[in-house]
Amino acid sequence: MIGAFRDLGRRGLFMFDPETAHGMSIAALKSGLVPACRIAADPRLRQTVAGLDFANPIGMAAGYDKNAEVPEALLRLGFGFTEIGTVTPKPQSGNPRPRIFRLVEDEGVINRLGFNNEGHEAAYTRLAAIRGNGIIGVNIGANKDSADRIGDYVLGIRRFYSLARYFTANISSPNTPGLRDLQARESLSALLSAVLTARDEEAAKVGRKIPVFLKIAPDLTEEGMDDIAAEVLAHALDGLIVSNTTLARDGLKDQRQAKEAGGLSGKPLFEKSTAVLAKIRKRVGPALPIIGVGGVSSAETALEKIKAGADLVQLYSCMVYEGPGLPGTVVVGLSKLLDRERVSSIRELRDAKLDYWASRNV
Repeated sequence: MIGAFRDLGRRGLFMFDPETAHGMSIAALKSGLVPACRIAADPRLRQTVAGLDFANPIGMAAGYDKNAEVPEALLRLGFGFTEIGTVTPKPQSGNPRPRIFRLVEDEGVINRLGFNNEGHEAAYTRLAAIRGNGIIGVNIGANKDSADRIGDYVLGIRRFYSLARYFTANISSPNTPGLRDLQARESLSALLSAVLTARDEEAAKVGRKIPVFLKIAPDLTEEGMDDIAAEVLAHALDGLIVSNTTLARDGLKDQRQAKEAGGLSGKPLFEKSTAVLAKIRKRVGPALPIIGVGGVSSAETALEKIKAGADLVQLYSCMVYEGPGLPGTVVVGLSKLLDRERVSSIRELRDAKLDYWASRNV
C-alpha cells in the first residue's frame, strides 16, 4: 500500500517541471498534508557527534529547504537532523530557468540553481520562530556578486549563531562561478581561519561553541584531497560533509539530460561520493566527524556510507523518486540491519569497509 501511494504521488508530481514540483512539496509540508512518521526510538541508532546528540544518523541535506520554511516538518518525517540553506547574506534569484532536470532512467537529478534563496534575514526570521529543540544546521554561502566571499561566510556565522545547532560552509557547489576555487589550499586556509575566528568570537560572547563543518566536492584530485585534509586538521575544524554534487557524467543512461550543465546528484553519485568519503577518512583519521551524502536511497546505502567512514548520513535527491516516506523507511531499515549484524550500536560498523571504498577509483 505504501508503495502504491508513493508511485501515485510520484506520477502526480512528475506531471510538473522539477522546480514547480519542489515548490509543491514544500507547500504540502507547510500545510500538514504530509503525515508525520511515527518511529519507535532505537537506542542503537543514537550517537553523539561534534558534541550534538542525534536520535538517529539520517539527516536531510541542504538544498531542499533553502529558506528555512519547513525544518520542523522535515524532522517529523523521521530525520534525526536537517540542514537549511544554502543561505547567502543578500537575496539572489540564482540562474535562469529551467535549472533542474530529472534523469528518470538513472534516478538522478542535475541542478544549476546557483544559490537561489531569500537571504539571511528571511531565514533568520523563520528559524527564530521555532520553539522545538530538533537539530537544525545552517548551510552558509557567498553571494555570486560578492566582492568578499570569505566575508560572506563570516556574516553567516555571526547572523545565525544564536539559532544554528551547527554550521556548514558550502564551498563546493559547481553552480556559482569560482566558488570551488575556495577549496584550493591557500584560499581554504584563509576561509577556515576567518570562519573559525568568527565562531570563536561569538562563542566567547554566549559561552557556547557551535560546530562548523565544511562541505566539499566529489570532483577532487588525490592532491586536492591531501590539501583539504591538511588544512582541516591544521585548523581543528569540527567536521566535514562529503560530498556535494558532481560534474561527472559517467555511465548515465539518459544521455540527453546528461548534456545539461550543473551538478549531478541521486543514485549516480553514490559510488563516487562514497569512495571520496573513504579516501578523506583515511587522510583525516578516525576522530574527525564526517557526514556522508550522495546517492543514499535505502537503509543499505546509508549503512554503506557508515561502513565507508561516515558518522552521520544525509539524503535529498533520492526523495524525488522514493517520496517523503524515504527517511522513515531508511531509519526502520537500519534497525533491521543492526539486528542482522548483531551489534549494540551503529557506531560499531563505522569503517568496516573503509579499505574497500578507499581503494575504489571512480
